[in-house]
Amino acid sequence: MGIKRIVGIVGIVLIAGLGIWLYDPLPANPGSEVLSANAQNYEVEIVRDNWGVPHIYGKSDADAVFGLAYANAEDDFETIQLTVAAARGNLARYHGKDAAPTDYIVGLFEVWETIAKRYDADIPDNVKAIATAYADGLNLYAAQNPSQIWAGLAPFTSQDVIAGFVFKTPFFYGLDATLLELFGDERAQEIALDTSGKREAYHVGPKALVARGSNAIAVTGARSGDGVTRLLINSHQPMTGPVAWYEAHMVSEDGLNMTGGTFPGAPIILHGFNDHVGWANTVSAQDLADVYVLTLNPDNANQYKLDGEWVDFEVKMHPIKIKLFGPFALSVKRKILRTQHGPVVSSKHGTYALRYAGMGEIRQLEQYYKLNKVESLDGFMDAMSMNALPSINYIYADKDANIAFVHNGQYPNRIEGWDWQKYLPGDRSELIWDGYLPFTDAPILVNPQSGLIFNANNAPFSATDGTDNLAPQDFPKSMGLQTNQTNRSLRLIELTDGVSPIDKPALLALKFDHSYAKNSQAADTVAKILAMDWSAEPQLAKAAEHLAAWDMSMSASSRHAALGGLTVMEAITSSLTHIAAPTPEDAFRAAVTYLLTHYDRIDPEWGELNRLVHGDVNLPIDGSADTLRAIYPQEFRDDGTLHATAGDTWIALVEWNAEGQVSADMIHQFGSATLDTNSPHYADQAEMFVQKKWRNALRDPALIREKAERIYRPQDQH
Repeated sequence: MGIKRIVGIVGIVLIAGLGIWLYDPLPANPGSEVLSANAQNYEVEIVRDNWGVPHIYGKSDADAVFGLAYANAEDDFETIQLTVAAARGNLARYHGKDAAPTDYIVGLFEVWETIAKRYDADIPDNVKAIATAYADGLNLYAAQNPSQIWAGLAPFTSQDVIAGFVFKTPFFYGLDATLLELFGDERAQEIALDTSGKREAYHVGPKALVARGSNAIAVTGARSGDGVTRLLINSHQPMTGPVAWYEAHMVSEDGLNMTGGTFPGAPIILHGFNDHVGWANTVSAQDLADVYVLTLNPDNANQYKLDGEWVDFEVKMHPIKIKLFGPFALSVKRKILRTQHGPVVSSKHGTYALRYAGMGEIRQLEQYYKLNKVESLDGFMDAMSMNALPSINYIYADKDANIAFVHNGQYPNRIEGWDWQKYLPGDRSELIWDGYLPFTDAPILVNPQSGLIFNANNAPFSATDGTDNLAPQDFPKSMGLQTNQTNRSLRLIELTDGVSPIDKPALLALKFDHSYAKNSQAADTVAKILAMDWSAEPQLAKAAEHLAAWDMSMSASSRHAALGGLTVMEAITSSLTHIAAPTPEDAFRAAVTYLLTHYDRIDPEWGELNRLVHGDVNLPIDGSADTLRAIYPQEFRDDGTLHATAGDTWIALVEWNAEGQVSADMIHQFGSATLDTNSPHYADQAEMFVQKKWRNALRDPALIREKAERIYRPQDQH
């Protein structure tokens, strides 16, 4: 036998062996009878109004949750499945190697170890019931639509629902940025010094130009001048994906009657209102995570130093399956270490332990459920005192004209005297904090004198336009409270004076303001550019003259906003995206080049660039990064346009009149079925959204039925 033939046979054998080793087909999903087995346990009716919004009527809370799961699956089953796969830690089995870091973080955070340890004992029966109902609603939809199920993903379980909260909630205060910093090529922080003298959606990575944010405003009837208390709910989220808002109205005979926004995979309203109370959320950025620099034993890589002694790491091997093609997947195991501080991250520049708010927490859904049943300020504060949510600001209002601000957080019970915003030495056990400060220690402002409360992701010490703001000196530095202002908060301060009435038109003028403040980062960037000598470059000198005439507004019709907005955008978003911004000079040059390349002029209307695009809808829109009319693009596109990707999405304006009766207007950036191109509600609200128009929130059962386009029981669908 010739050598070439022998080599060929050996090659075939090796390839066959490799194929056998990598052959790992996903299991079949259970049949429809198995998946739908529990559906008959629920009594629920779904009424879709003329905008396709689901109004869900259940006999019990669990019935309503079952209906919510089914309705959301009808509109966005793909994203719900993504959230489940991510929380399970097997997203890479579906999305390939780019999703492997997400699966690793699920293991690093011990999401499923937390479920195993705490689910049975620490989740109350009524919370288990709604988590189970949500899973059963998804399973019924899967049973009726088997072609839409990801292979091997069903059945969905109540533990999947809880795991979603365990996995996601720490990222809302920026823990992802800390992880990216630790996994980076260079150490980005100093180690804190001992002042006694003894001694930083699911594929992990920064998203260009897209920033976290939100606005929320509450105005009492006294300040409004017309006796109406108002709450503006205006969270800035991605327009599609796992944390994009889905609107629903949930009603039960157990007292649930909430209208608001939720995320795919969440079985309850996350922010919204009922007849009595409402709240809006904004992202907060307190320092709630601590990084410890570990000293490793040079003679034993499995040990670290603590209090002068070598201590063994806890070690586990975390399996990850990575999709290759077809039924083939690569199975790998990654070592995960833990110390007494928490999980360990090893990188080129060191080995670190991480301790963070929300670590091991499992009660998030319980607190959200309690909030959905609240009917008064006292009830709201009682629900908040659970302190199960790692972060998120709350702006509250109610029918009794109360308003409140809570800079909510699980504030670590840290010792004083250390700079906790720097890395900490990992060899001192007294720096390993245990538990959190009580809820009452959080920055809380109730019924300020001016009758106005706001938050735009800014420091808690600017929450009203009166004289009774909270004071930094009243809180310990170890809490790590925010100290920053955003342009949006600066504009709210600039546009309010503590006394002028803020009626509905005035409130809407605040909400849709699209200008940068006089003392904003945008204004500072422009000032630096205008201070430069451009006389040697006539084209740029002309552009600088044009920039000098910019009034700092981002109106779609403005012929100065394109140059100004492109110049300042990366500087504005850098603090939130953690992507280094170019110098003002380089940003200005790039903006001029971009406009001349794509428009052959430096003064196109901003709306020519700034677009809301969804399917066949392609509309000009006001606003930009960090304006109160918040519109964020993903990138500067090669076709010369910026497509809105995040920012203003689902917005609600809730009102309680002098008699305490509730009403609301709302709008969604696209519609109730953002992924279903065949649905009439795929983009039916987009033009109204661009034009700053509203639709009335339907809550009266008779009116809802009058405007219904569809009434059905999930169990009867096929």
